[in-house]
Amino acid sequence: MNKTPILKLNNSDDVVIARTELPAGSWLESESMETRDLIPAGHKIALRDIPAGSAVKRYGQIIGFATRDIRQGEHIHVHNLGMGSFERDYAWGIDSHLPEKDVHQDTFMGIRRKDGRVATRNYIGVLSSVNCSATVVRAIEDHFRTRGLSDYPNVDGIVALPQSFGCAFGSDSEMMKVMRRTMAGYATHANFAGIVIVGLGCESFQIKDMMNAHGLHESPVFHTMTIQESGGTRNAIEKGISFILDMLPEANNVKREPVPVSEIILALECGGSDSYSGISANPALGYAVDRLVRQGGTAILSETSEIYGAEHLLTRRAISREVGEKLIRRIKWWEEYCKRTGSEMNNNPSAGNKAGGLTTVLEVVY
Repeated sequence: MNKTPILKLNNSDDVVIARTELPAGSWLESESMETRDLIPAGHKIALRDIPAGSAVKRYGQIIGFATRDIRQGEHIHVHNLGMGSFERDYAWGIDSHLPEKDVHQDTFMGIRRKDGRVATRNYIGVLSSVNCSATVVRAIEDHFRTRGLSDYPNVDGIVALPQSFGCAFGSDSEMMKVMRRTMAGYATHANFAGIVIVGLGCESFQIKDMMNAHGLHESPVFHTMTIQESGGTRNAIEKGISFILDMLPEANNVKREPVPVSEIILALECGGSDSYSGISANPALGYAVDRLVRQGGTAILSETSEIYGAEHLLTRRAISREVGEKLIRRIKWWEEYCKRTGSEMNNNPSAGNKAGGLTTVLEVVY
């Protein structure tokens, strides 16, 4: 049985998607038309003549506007499709419903921490508070990677988390607040049996300020230090190794046990999207999340700004108008932020997104 060379995702769409590369002049039997251009795999083909300025739909949703007249069978991409503003129908909560809970409760082999939280991994984390300490945290991790943890079979690894920020921004800035909140989140994550945070010492991001802001305290399994106070890079590496050696016996003193999947908080992150992501990967993840939620679990969609253009689909599912309006306030804030900083909402599609057939941020979102 021959497969159709194209995919039509919604009856109201203005485009079809090429399953494989199609030469110019390829006859598309299901649509009774032929391609006017070479169409790369995953890219869009105009189903009909589209006048300049008209909205173009995929998935039944607007993904952009024709920047010139487009003829039936033409390749649609960055050369003839661009961004534009349009009204959204938020339809607050019209599709909202609480999922029915599964009668049977599934379990997985997790680690129950002393505070009641559940971990899926058992790591010791080495965090850098600034780019300047990245070398130290990597060296500490490398020490244990090369020597192994055979004496501590219940410890899954020593994990370094270097990062490129931490300095040259204001102590009361939005960036500082975000970084403190993010660092505190990593430092208290259930998957870490112990933590070492390493700073340089003179950076804008001060470890103690972060700890004070989030009520954190040092303990036998929570250590902080700076390179300058330690007497240099080599001393800081040795000090970090010593901290971890002291923590390993306690970190190893865990036992996996069956715990309900309702304890899982699943993080979803955008990345590496192409034209097939919204056809295959995203629906599959959505189905998996629906199953998790029916079991009482939780999912979090990060990078909220990247739902831009599809926020009206989420407000339809909001549990209340108040929740839906909270989401829209975040979107409006992002629009204003872009205006203040001279940025634009459509700067998101990467070279890889575009090579994979995605043209605008309005299309990437799906």
